Amino acid sequence: MQQSPDTIRVFLADDHRVTLWGLQRLIDSTSPRMRVIGSATTRSELLCHHAVGDADVVLLDLDLGGESSADVLHNLQHLCRGHVLVLTAADDPEQHRAVVMKGARGVVHKSEPADAVLRAIEKVSAGEVWLQGALLGDVLGLLTGHGTPAGPAHGSDASRIASLTAREREIVAAMLQLTGAKLFAVAENLAMSEHTLRNHLTTIYSKLQVHGRLELHVYATAHGLGAMAH
Repeated sequence: MQQSPDTIRVFLADDHRVTLWGLQRLIDSTSPRMRVIGSATTRSELLCHHAVGDADVVLLDLDLGGESSADVLHNLQHLCRGHVLVLTAADDPEQHRAVVMKGARGVVHKSEPADAVLRAIEKVSAGEVWLQGALLGDVLGLLTGHGTPAGPAHGSDASRIASLTAREREIVAAMLQLTGAKLFAVAENLAMSEHTLRNHLTTIYSKLQVHGRLELHVYATAHGLGAMAH
């Protein structure tokens, strides 16, 4: 199969083999724009598959074999360099908000036309988000404190920001400047390994009380952290 360095590598996770077959035919038909590099039908198969780590986008069904796949989003953030795009037949806005807050970069409904699925994959691969207007508004409201809070806040924003070291502030600034970049590219820009960057981000997320890159981006932008390293 023809492939270029810019080919978007997609991993599929869905417990319906007919759906997997259809998605693979759809995605591979765009080659060399994108191609499927692997698939899984259960959560355990997904987390153990060797190809997951190479994916630019994991297209993840929320229901895998009767089990919620929302609980594996945290694991996927460590296993995969790319981003997760949730594919669902559910019409539950609360469930959609929850998976985005857990790290998914977008939600696409199974009723969407084929070209919308392909556009969503491209957007998420580029580090952007794919959310419908109402869902995007809800998520941004939660992240900026204007929606229903996910949990109690501890300490003021000023004290959270003050707890960051100079290196951590530099990392936050780099994450804002390289919003669409994959972590290994950000790490290279910062002259550190991807593993070291992930460790720093875990500490930063804890100090700022955010969950993942999307939430960090919104919080840091709202508080002007992009220029703090300069």
